[in-house]
Amino acid sequence: MSEIPNLRHLRAFCTVAETRSVSRAAERIHLSQPAITQAIDKLEARLGAPLFEQGADGMAATAAGRLFCVRSLRALEFLQAGAREVARAAGRGRAAPDLDRLMTVAQLRALIAVSGAGNFSLAARAVGLSQPSIHRAAKELERLAGVTLFESKGQGIELTRPAEFLAQQARLAFVEVEHGFAEVAELLGGDAGRVVIGAMPLARSHILPEAIDRLTRDRPNVNVRIYDGPYEDLLYGLRHGEIDVLIGALRDPAPIDDVEQIPLFDDPLSVVARVGHPLFGKKKIGEADLMAYPWAISPPGAPTRRYFDQMFSAAAREKLPGLVETSSLVMMRGALLRSDRLTLISTNQIVTEMELGLLAPLPVATPGSARRIGLTIRRGWRPTATHEALLAHVRAACPTAA
Repeated sequence: MSEIPNLRHLRAFCTVAETRSVSRAAERIHLSQPAITQAIDKLEARLGAPLFEQGADGMAATAAGRLFCVRSLRALEFLQAGAREVARAAGRGRAAPDLDRLMTVAQLRALIAVSGAGNFSLAARAVGLSQPSIHRAAKELERLAGVTLFESKGQGIELTRPAEFLAQQARLAFVEVEHGFAEVAELLGGDAGRVVIGAMPLARSHILPEAIDRLTRDRPNVNVRIYDGPYEDLLYGLRHGEIDVLIGALRDPAPIDDVEQIPLFDDPLSVVARVGHPLFGKKKIGEADLMAYPWAISPPGAPTRRYFDQMFSAAAREKLPGLVETSSLVMMRGALLRSDRLTLISTNQIVTEMELGLLAPLPVATPGSARRIGLTIRRGWRPTATHEALLAHVRAACPTAA
């Protein structure tokens, strides 16, 4: 995460943009005019672009100023939401008035670091500060909040519920500011934006590599970071601003109200084996034929595994020889190529293997197996132009529209 500007500077900038006047902004937020002018100067130096131009009716935001103002206002709204929740938990009169205006970047960084590390020493190491500095900033924030933010649990520290919500909102606020910097840089002719993608299994093998290839051809300096892992971990990263978008199988219903799911296409499962497998020589393949061979299948809890468990009776599955459970496509591919194992998978995940004549689907019906594939985003998310370009390429790489 890049260095976030002083929050008072952001608030001063937004107020000048609204009032079109340094003097009126100074009256509203109770800062001196020189302090506001200095704040704007520092922001302009960081952005490398003027934020205002003087007109007949006052200070008008430039194109860069308008872009950065939208992101800054969204950041401040996230912090206000976090502060309101903390004040509600603290009770009347216990939290500092205007808590969102008193919190500092250092305090919020300490909160986020402790949330991720579960320990003041590890948090300090993660952000490159001393342990006393992190501890002091965290405890000062707790004093302002008027409610317990940190609780000792065994050998570590856990955030209380209001503290965890504030940390989430702070992460989202910082992401908005970073997007603001990226958008201004792009306006000035740069293309060094950053996208962070949570990739579920189906998207990793064909759709996402194709989309990223197209994106980087258009924007050669863009930085793309891809995370994989359990769905719950990716969802957490999305909701806390660590990931921009998830790509893969959607959940029905949506897992939580603060995310939105965008369908792209429906994807059925197929029974897949290596080319040359003995079952390709049979005209009709029944359950007994399929159960006569070992399988490599997703672990319990995965949508594919649920369908597999519905496909065959419990008695048949108990007799299944040599079951391998893995969520790794690399492991799955190796297991199939080196044996007569079968698997249940989308053909969109084995496009390359099919083109090379290594794997192929067997003529086995899988009614009702189609999964809705799509994007999962934060509700209210405002993508940058780089994000929009990536999503357009993802759609173009999909086999069919939903």
